[in-house]
Amino acid sequence: MSATPLQDLSARIDARTARVGVIGLGYVGLPLAVELSAAGFEVIGFDIDSEKIRSIEQGISYIGDVSSEALQAVRAGNRFWATGDFDQLHDVQVVNVCVPTPLTKTKDPDVSFMASAVEEIRDRLHPGALIILGSTTYPGTTRELFVPVLEETGLKVGRDFSLAFAPERIDPANLEFKVKDVPKVVGGETPLCTELACKLFDTIFETTVPVSSTQTAEMVKLLENTFRAINIGLANEVALMCERLGLDVWEVIDAAATKPYGFMKFLPGPGLGGHCIPVDPSYLSWRMKSLNFSARFIELATEINGGMPAHVVDRVSDLLNEAELAVNGAKVLVLGVAYKRDVGDMRESPAIDVVTLLARKGAKISYHDPFIAECEIDGTRYKGSELSGELLAESDLVLILTDHSGIDYGRVVAGAVRVFDTRNATRAVEDQAGKIVKL
Repeated sequence: MSATPLQDLSARIDARTARVGVIGLGYVGLPLAVELSAAGFEVIGFDIDSEKIRSIEQGISYIGDVSSEALQAVRAGNRFWATGDFDQLHDVQVVNVCVPTPLTKTKDPDVSFMASAVEEIRDRLHPGALIILGSTTYPGTTRELFVPVLEETGLKVGRDFSLAFAPERIDPANLEFKVKDVPKVVGGETPLCTELACKLFDTIFETTVPVSSTQTAEMVKLLENTFRAINIGLANEVALMCERLGLDVWEVIDAAATKPYGFMKFLPGPGLGGHCIPVDPSYLSWRMKSLNFSARFIELATEINGGMPAHVVDRVSDLLNEAELAVNGAKVLVLGVAYKRDVGDMRESPAIDVVTLLARKGAKISYHDPFIAECEIDGTRYKGSELSGELLAESDLVLILTDHSGIDYGRVVAGAVRVFDTRNATRAVEDQAGKIVKL
C-alpha cells in the first residue's frame, strides 16, 4: 500500500527533504526561516516588501536577533532565499504564516494580512501540505478563517492537508532565551495535524508543547501577554499611588521582589510598546465582547497603561513649570524612542504618544536613540541627534523613555539641567545636585 500524502510529508520532515515556506519576513518570520534553514531544510521566504528581499539577497539582516553572519551562512548553503512571487508556494510542502496582526484605530483586530496570506495559500494548496499559523490572533481564527478558505479547494483538513497554530514567543534582544530555547506551543485541527507540526518544530526547538486544539494554542499566547499587560498595569497604578504618597516606587518594587515566593517583579514605565503586549489583550477583549462577556481586568489595565504617556507629559509640564518654563518653546531631549531596551523597533512605542503630545503643546523635540537613526511621529520627520555635551546642556529637560544599556547615564545627568527618568535608568547615578526626578 502506497503512503498517503501526509505520511509522505512526515517522512520528508524526518529526512529534511520537505521544503518550507515562511510568509512574512519580519521579527518573527526571519528568525524562524533562518533556524529552519540551519536545521537542514530548504526554506523560501515570502514577503511583499522588496527592501527586505533585497537585504536578504545581499546577506544583510535587518532584524536584531538575526546576525548577518547567520543569514549569510544559510544563504551560502543555498538553503534559504526570499521572493515576492507567491507562485513558488507550489514548490513547498510546509507553510508558516508569520504576518502582522495589528489593531484598527477602533481597537478591532485587523486580519487583512492573514486573509491575504491564506488566499495565496489556497490558490496553490496541494495534498500533503502542512499550514502553520504563527501570527498572534484571537481564539478561533485558525478554525473560522483558515479552514473554510482552504477547504474551498475541495481538500479536507486532517485528511488531505494539515493545519496548526503555533504562536511565536520571541522576546527581542533577550540574550538569555534565544528562539529555539523557548518551548514551542503547538495545537492542530486534528491530532495528526498536531503531530506533524510538532515533528517540524522538534527539529529546531528544545521542547514542543502539544495542546488539544488550535483554539487552545491561540488562547495560550493571549494569556501570556495579557498576564504581562495586567501586571504592568498594576505596577503603573502603584507608581501613580507612590507619587501621591511621596514614595519611591522603584524602591518599593525592589524590596517586594526580595520575597522568594508569591511575587513576580513587573516594572512601571511611560506606557506599553511592541507588537504583543499592547495588542494581544485587545484581541482577547474583542473576542469576548462578541460572546457578550466583559473582560474587566483587561479593560482596566488597558485604561491605566494607555494613560501613562499623558501622565508623563503632565509630569514634564510640572517640572518645567517649577523652573518657570512653559512647555511651549521648551527644548526637550528624548532619550530612547524604541519600545524597549536595546532594540530598533518602534511598534506601539509609548514614545510615539509622548512626543506627539509634547510637540502639540509646542515643545521643541530632539531625540537620541542608538538603534533608530530617524523616525516619523505624527507626520513630523525626526532625525536622531548625537548625544553631545552641548545638546545635553542646551536642553531644558532630558526625558528618558527607553533605558538603552549603551547610554552613559552618569554623563547624561552630569551634563543635563534636569532629567525625568521614566525607566529608573539612572538608579546607579549619584545625584547630589538633585537633577533627577523619577516616575
